Amino acid sequence: MGTWDDGPFDNDTAADWCVDLHDADPSARSAMVRAALTTAALNTGYLDHDDAVYAIAAAAIVASHMPDGDPITSPYAPDFLLAGESLDLDDDLPQLAVDALDRVFSDDSEWRDSWGKAESRDFPQIHKLRAVLSGPPELPGQLALL
Repeated sequence: MGTWDDGPFDNDTAADWCVDLHDADPSARSAMVRAALTTAALNTGYLDHDDAVYAIAAAAIVASHMPDGDPITSPYAPDFLLAGESLDLDDDLPQLAVDALDRVFSDDSEWRDSWGKAESRDFPQIHKLRAVLSGPPELPGQLALL
C-alpha cells in the first residue's frame, strides 16, 4: 500500500477506487459512492483499511457537491470529476458520509490504527469534509429569528 499524504485521494487504494468509479457506467457511479459509504457506516466489527479508504474518498466526492464543498482537484480523483462532470446524489448521502467518517475514526478501525490512533495527527482535510457534510452549525435562537 502506498500512501503519500493524508488527503482523501492520496493513497494507492483510494486512487484505484477512483479509477474503478471513473470506468464504471455513469448510471452506476452514484450507487458505488453509496456502497462505499454504507459499507463503512454500517460496519459493526473491525473496519477494514480498504473499506475506510473508499469511504473517505466517497465522502470527499459527496462534500464536493455541497454548497460549501471544495471542488475536487486531486490528480488521483476520478477523471470525470476533474473534467467538471458531477453525480446525481441523493439527499441522504451527506449524513451517510458523516456516519462513515465517524466510523473510520472509531476505535475499531484499521485505518485509524494504521495512523497511530490518529491522536497525534489532526487530519484537517478530513475534518473539513465532515464539517461541510454536516452543514452549518445551528446558532442558538436561530429558529426564533425566523
